[in-house]
Amino acid sequence: MRIAVLTSGGDAPGMNAALRTIAVAGAQRGHSVLGVRHGYHGLLEGDVTALDYAAVDGITRSGGTILGSSRSAEFPTPEGQKRARARVAELGIDALVTIGGNGTLTGAHLLGTGESPRPCLVIGLPGSIDNDIGHSGLAIGVDTAVNTIVEACDRIADTAQAHRRAFVVEVMGRACGFLAMRAGVAAEADAILYGENNMSDDELVARTRTVLQRCFAPGGHKKRALILKSEGVKMSTHALVERLAVHLREDAPGVDIRETVLGHVVRGGNPSALDRMVAQRLGYGAVLACEDGAHDVMLGWEVPGGFGDKTPDHSIRRVPIAEVLAETARLLDGTSPVIRKRMELLRQVEDLLAI
Repeated sequence: MRIAVLTSGGDAPGMNAALRTIAVAGAQRGHSVLGVRHGYHGLLEGDVTALDYAAVDGITRSGGTILGSSRSAEFPTPEGQKRARARVAELGIDALVTIGGNGTLTGAHLLGTGESPRPCLVIGLPGSIDNDIGHSGLAIGVDTAVNTIVEACDRIADTAQAHRRAFVVEVMGRACGFLAMRAGVAAEADAILYGENNMSDDELVARTRTVLQRCFAPGGHKKRALILKSEGVKMSTHALVERLAVHLREDAPGVDIRETVLGHVVRGGNPSALDRMVAQRLGYGAVLACEDGAHDVMLGWEVPGGFGDKTPDHSIRRVPIAEVLAETARLLDGTSPVIRKRMELLRQVEDLLAI
C-alpha cells in the first residue's frame, strides 16, 4: 500500500513518535509511506515527502512535528474537497492517516464520507494536549503537557513560598479543564478552577477568596498559595487577580498575589516516555488498520477500566469518527458521562487541596 500521513491543528509532543512508527512499521511490512507537509493545506498542494528510515531516524525524542502543521480554510469547502480527492488520486494514496484534534478528525471524516467513490482509506489518531477528544482516554501529548505544567508550578511554588505569595497560574486546555485538574492535584494546588463548573465571576472570586483566607489565616502553616486556572474559565486571569488583590489587603495584609499564564510553553518539549509509548502503539495500530481496510475510524487509547471498557487488556480500539465527533461535542458541552465523572472525582479531592 501507499500510506500517507499528516499532522494538523495544534502540535503535540509525541506526534513525531507516531510518524516514525508508521514509517518504520509500514516499511517493514512492505508499504511505502509518504509524509504530507503542513497538514491539509499540504495535501491540497501535493506537498509530500518520502518518510524513509533516514527521514525519521531519531525523531521520537523531539517535540512538535517534523511535517509541520497548519489549518486550512479551503479544505472543508466543496472546491477544497474536490481538489483533495484529485490530489489523492494523483499521488496514488491508498490510505491517509491523520494525527490531530477535533478539527483534524472533522476534516478526515469529511474526506472519508464525501461523494462516492471514497478517495482512499481514512484513519484518525488523537493528538491534542487538551485531552478533549471523544473516546480517547489519553491523547498524544497530554502526559507531556501535564508534566510541563507540574514542573512550572513546582518552580513557581518555590518563589511563592520564599516571599509568602499567592499565584494564579493559567494553563491551556481550551474548553476542557483536564490539564488543570490533573496537574493541579499533582502540584499540590490549593484550588483548581475549570470552566466546566460554569461559575459566574462573583462566584469564582468568592470561592477563591475563601481558599486564600484558609491559606493565610493567622497562625497557619502555609507560606504560599497556588491556584491553577484553566483557560476555559471565562473570567480572565488578570481580572481575577486584580479582584483578589483587593480582598487580600483586607484578609492577609502583606501578602501579594501574582499571575502567570503558561501559554504555549505547555505545547513544547521532548515527549515523556508515556507519550512516546502511546504514540507508538497508535502508530502501529494505524498501519494494521490500513491493512485491514478500516475506514473513517479513529484509534482511541483506552485507559484500563475507563469509559465502560470491559476489556482493559486491549488498550486500543477503533471507533467510527462520526461517533468520536459526537462524543467530543458532549465533552465540550459538559453532557458527557466522562466529564461528569471527572468533576465528581475532583470534588472528592477538593477538601484535600487547601490544607
